[in-house]
Amino acid sequence: MVIGVFFIACKDDPQPPKKEEIAKVEPQDVFEFGFKLNDFVVKRDTVKSGESFGQILERNRIGYPKIFHIAEKTKETYNIARFFQQGKPYTILCSKDSLELPETFIYQPNKEEYVVINFKDSIHAYTSRKPVKYVEKTITGIVTSSISETIDEQGASPVLTNKLADEIYAWTIDFNRLQKGDRFKVIYTDKYIDDSIYVGVHDVKAAYFEHKNEPFYAFRFQTDSTKGIVDYFNDEAKNLRRAFLKAPVKFSRISSRYNLRRRIAVYGYKVRAHKGTDFAAPIGTPIMATANGTVTESRRKGGNGNYVKIRHNATYETQYLHMSKRLAKVGDFVKQGDVIGKVGMTGNTGGPHVCYRFWKNGKQVDPFKQKLPEAKPISDSLKVQYLDFIKPIKYKLDNIFFQPEIISEEEKNQPIITQLDT
Repeated sequence: MVIGVFFIACKDDPQPPKKEEIAKVEPQDVFEFGFKLNDFVVKRDTVKSGESFGQILERNRIGYPKIFHIAEKTKETYNIARFFQQGKPYTILCSKDSLELPETFIYQPNKEEYVVINFKDSIHAYTSRKPVKYVEKTITGIVTSSISETIDEQGASPVLTNKLADEIYAWTIDFNRLQKGDRFKVIYTDKYIDDSIYVGVHDVKAAYFEHKNEPFYAFRFQTDSTKGIVDYFNDEAKNLRRAFLKAPVKFSRISSRYNLRRRIAVYGYKVRAHKGTDFAAPIGTPIMATANGTVTESRRKGGNGNYVKIRHNATYETQYLHMSKRLAKVGDFVKQGDVIGKVGMTGNTGGPHVCYRFWKNGKQVDPFKQKLPEAKPISDSLKVQYLDFIKPIKYKLDNIFFQPEIISEEEKNQPIITQLDT
């Protein structure tokens, strides 16, 4: 007898459902100020009005005896109690436990610098800077309305407009009377902190401006490394600026001119010579030195209020009156454009302004009626070096092509009368 054994193939047995595997994402390490922030409870805030360093620490459970000890121990490195300012950001690194006790305080007086105060084990402080990156960029434009609008349309910072108008071409081109069809090319550098935080335009390396079909080159060149003096020269090594700025404040108006027979209310409308030029501006507006020189006076006196006086050379001196704050002291060497104080109302004044006084050979004169000298020309010894320096930069500038833009013949050579954006 034969016995048959049969195997019946069954359909695949259903498999138990697979469990979904959930990927475990490890938090990325975050570093800032030289610390691995993952290791702390991080608290960030800004200094409030009237708030002190001690109040912030006390609010974060540090007693006043320790606060006093921290301030005393670190003031030689950085006197934070003195330089604490409203609106500035700070970061507190706390222990990563239930107590969350502060271990490190980090204060940022500006976007680039920061102050670290450690008080976990031993108390110590140090200052440092965030990594800075400079990125070279180029921009071209054809003016159809105003220089500021043209640069804004390109997505560049308005600071670039001010640098071209106020620093580079201030004495060469009237930017309030540009013409349609005027065009420009600029090589400049933008500044970034931590690779991503945009700080603004760092400097303009070179520029080409074509105004009324006439070319104007500008190249940035350091003429004095000891004093850090930088000027802009054209392609023939001629300085583009004058020895003096037109005004000690930006975006202001003249509220009273030099007038030897002026009558003013403060003195009962009697004739009292006004030997200065008043520039009206809001309190706190930066006041700039109009030329390179050495500060000879920085004080408060009578009707002048707070003022700074600068000797520029054997011929010229300038004085800046009614400051709310003086930022230069006697003996300081200041460069043209350096901020030496803030606009105020100290002394005899009916409103916020800076009274700008100008001496020539020891006599007060009207600066607007003087034939002011050009800025110091480049020395013969530097001229050859300068021309070699600008050669590759000029080649690059000349090979940047303008974006094509159609402008009708009627529009060409039409003046554009407009105020620069402020």
